[in-house]
Amino acid sequence: MKKKRHEKIIELIGQYEIETQEELADRLRDAGYQVTQATVSRDIRELKLSKISSGSGRQKYIAFTRDETHLGDKYIRVLREGYVSMELAQNLLVMKTVSGMAMAVAAAVDALKLDEIVGCIAGDNTIMMAMRSETAAVQVMDILRRMIEQ
Repeated sequence: MKKKRHEKIIELIGQYEIETQEELADRLRDAGYQVTQATVSRDIRELKLSKISSGSGRQKYIAFTRDETHLGDKYIRVLREGYVSMELAQNLLVMKTVSGMAMAVAAAVDALKLDEIVGCIAGDNTIMMAMRSETAAVQVMDILRRMIEQ
């Protein structure tokens, strides 16, 4: 039962921008799971979910894949340590990094699985990220800036 509930949680946070434990509990109940807030809290801890700012100005839960779960904090640390600057160019976001860090920082950005990012290309000290629109590029820049400044 717990395994199925965990799978459902991963599915729900991938499908919806879920900001609170209460929201997640409601979605689970709607899906037929009898849960309490305490159960949801434990599930969040066990799944090692993280919260990031979404493009809509809210926060949302995200999950790294099982292989990446233990690396989540490392990815964020790499992002912070490698970052130098960012600049928008229409629907593109160009990020400058410490020399030699672009590939690692791009991997960290990819691990965030932000829906707004279509793809990343990394060189030695520069990453180009393509978004579907200029609005999405602004949103991604805001999300990354908040993560870097936390």
